[in-house]
Amino acid sequence: MSTTELPASHAQLMDGVYRWQRHIYDLTRKYYLLGRDRLIAGLDVPAGGTVLELGCGTGRNIILAARRYPGARLFGLDISAEMLETATAALAREGLSGRVTLARGDATNFDAKALFGVESFDRVFVSYSLSMIPGWEKTVSAALAALSPGGSLHVVDFGQQEALPSWFRKLLRGWLKKFHVEPREVLRDVLESESARVGASLRFRTLYRGYSWLAVIKIAI
Repeated sequence: MSTTELPASHAQLMDGVYRWQRHIYDLTRKYYLLGRDRLIAGLDVPAGGTVLELGCGTGRNIILAARRYPGARLFGLDISAEMLETATAALAREGLSGRVTLARGDATNFDAKALFGVESFDRVFVSYSLSMIPGWEKTVSAALAALSPGGSLHVVDFGQQEALPSWFRKLLRGWLKKFHVEPREVLRDVLESESARVGASLRFRTLYRGYSWLAVIKIAI
């Protein structure tokens, strides 16, 4: 998908939100975007495998994945030009520009071949992005469509804070709303439905008393 085809309102919103936030994003988010490193550790990328992150943001996750899986080829997609600028600079500092390819696009509707020259991926992951994407269910479908046989989709995002105090849930929701973030109450239902649709298996876990949800959908070979 070319930049001219991006949903202008959401792209502009994200650029506005992160024009300045991107400079302190990783410093602040490490305290409450919990479960990201566990997702990366669980990718188990095969030798020479391909990995796509949808909503790659500042590049923090993709850099950690590149370090953990040195034989992998990595790709990142984000709708925000501001975030991609930060990610590009971070990759250059880490000496990873040659191993990681970034592109601007809509995670709900993207053409991997046109953007990256790759037909499909061994692993696709989405970290704390579904809670920010309008029509996020389409992102799940698009991610599954981009997987190779035997590949897997990995998702971590805010849960419903099921076992946490109600006051904490209220404070967290109020804070997240400032950044246009909305925990997806039906995330598990959508993942189950999409898994059944494509004949895949789903592993779903709650972390930190429901603060985060971590899921893996594995496509049959």
